[in-house]
Amino acid sequence: MSEISCPHCKKAFQVDESGYAEILKQVRNEEFEQQLHERLELAERETLAKLEKAEVAKDLAVKEALTEAVQERDQARNEIESLRREAKSAQELARAKADQALEEASSSKERQIQALEAKLESKATEQDLAITRAVTVVEKERDDLNGKLQRASMEKELSEQAMRDKFETQIKDRDDAIERLKDMKARLSTKMLGESLELHCENAFNQLRATAFPRAYFEKDNDASTGSKGDYIFRDRDEADIEIVSIMFEMKNEADTTATKKRNEDFFKELDKDRTEKGCEYAVLVSLLESESDLYNSGIVDVSHRFEKMYVIRPQFFIPMITLLRNAAMGALEYKSELAMVKAQNIDITTFEGDLDTFKTAFGKNYDLASRRFQTAIDEIDKSINHLQKTKDALLGADRNLRLANDKAQDVTIKKLTRKNPTMAEKFRLLDSTEPD
Repeated sequence: MSEISCPHCKKAFQVDESGYAEILKQVRNEEFEQQLHERLELAERETLAKLEKAEVAKDLAVKEALTEAVQERDQARNEIESLRREAKSAQELARAKADQALEEASSSKERQIQALEAKLESKATEQDLAITRAVTVVEKERDDLNGKLQRASMEKELSEQAMRDKFETQIKDRDDAIERLKDMKARLSTKMLGESLELHCENAFNQLRATAFPRAYFEKDNDASTGSKGDYIFRDRDEADIEIVSIMFEMKNEADTTATKKRNEDFFKELDKDRTEKGCEYAVLVSLLESESDLYNSGIVDVSHRFEKMYVIRPQFFIPMITLLRNAAMGALEYKSELAMVKAQNIDITTFEGDLDTFKTAFGKNYDLASRRFQTAIDEIDKSINHLQKTKDALLGADRNLRLANDKAQDVTIKKLTRKNPTMAEKFRLLDSTEPD
């Protein structure tokens, strides 16, 4: 469609391609006739002017003027005919071009329409395929989700059953362990309990003897010549057979049913005496007494304020205590060797005192670092102990509840069940009366 504006009213209107070509044809014919008329008028005016000039120039040859006028008229007519032919040819050419353009435009429109129809068909086919694929994918995802939900449900049921079985097995195993411990404690005497603690400590040391303490001596104290003896003596030496550290150990345990409860401080004086008589540097009481004491349950307890170089520990700190004292003594041994060399070389007393202060500072730093690390290890062990204690308490609580439930079940009788139910009591009475003797 083409838009055309009126030159007079300036109103725009649209015409189709055939109407536009017809209007163009009319405009061209009118323009051609107008141009032809103007040229004819122009030619006539020129002819009249020349005739007037010929009349004014009467002295000129009339024949030549007339001949020239005729020639010019003929020439003008020839030009008019030529212009008419040219106009006709141009009109025919324009008409042919317009027809060709119209045909080309129509053919282009048809091609575009066919292309659009083909695209529409292709789009419709693609949409159908896409919808089919989407439906297939959705159905597949739905089936996969249903399968996953079923598998998840089965896995959840299996997991819950496995967890129930696992916890029931753990509870049963711990109940059995608790019963074994109760039975063992009931059958052990105080002496047997003490021997069990000594055996525990001896086994713990022997497991590390070959790797951590290859030159150490750790044996029971069998020398009672002074009137008393400890439980174990630990001595460690270096490669030059110089003693690094020595410890007197005393192990104390007590059964839960013992009538007289002992305290740890009841054994401090005797242990200090044994340490002094056997020439040991340190004294360590490995004790399970006072099991509810927060002081002794907190870790290594230093009682040097009462007895020199004496400590109280729980059995789980037996090996860490030996390691701590041995490492501290190893550091001191190095400085002792250096001190001996300094004395042998007659070094000035001022330098010696400075080295001694350096040694004290370094030893204090090393001891403080070792103490903090040791305390960290003790805290972790205490956390483990508290966790195990909570587990034990929970199991004991479950045992008490099961025992109460069993007692209640055993206490149930037909008489109690039918006490406030005369109907059931009558049924049982009739049942008893119908039974054969």
